[in-house]
Amino acid sequence: MSISAEYLLSVARNYWRSDREFDGKLERSPELERFQGLWEEKLEKIDEWWVLHDELRAALPHLKIGDATATVDACFRCLVYAEQQLVSEDPGNEPRSRCWAVVGCVSILAPVYTVYGVQYDYKGREWIARRVFFEPLPPEMQAPAETVARKLEELFGVEALPREIAETRIPLTVERQEPPHTTLFHALFTSRPESVPL
Repeated sequence: MSISAEYLLSVARNYWRSDREFDGKLERSPELERFQGLWEEKLEKIDEWWVLHDELRAALPHLKIGDATATVDACFRCLVYAEQQLVSEDPGNEPRSRCWAVVGCVSILAPVYTVYGVQYDYKGREWIARRVFFEPLPPEMQAPAETVARKLEELFGVEALPREIAETRIPLTVERQEPPHTTLFHALFTSRPESVPL
């Protein structure tokens, strides 16, 4: 199956607006009503999502499995992550450490998924930097990402959204993303890919 950017934009228009007419109002927009209704429907089948977590735990026993699903986003998000690791220990300075996660997303709007990586750097306990990786992922993330992708395809029958389509700019406002910066990735998955609970 091949899904076009035009088709995905037509789907996204059902759930996201091109303006902020309803900001600050008690009344919900028709798009938000549809979005929340779709989430209610999808959450009735949440047990299928937990099966994915179990399968990932079995396939990747050396890594942690978590969840980052939030109903303000347009997707379910799972995490496969490593424990925080020491990067450097300078005498007289706080130690620096790093952790990373592979994030698997299944859109609730269309039968597509994506997998990306997030890396957090810390100085002592203070977060000092974070990066989002799409293609190519750093070497340590590649094998877990392949496992996540394979499991998403097997369990949910979804297809990977090509990066070039995901990066298509769209004239819609998605949470904090506004045109001309909004992309299909934001509309189908999340406007804050860097925000994961690590």
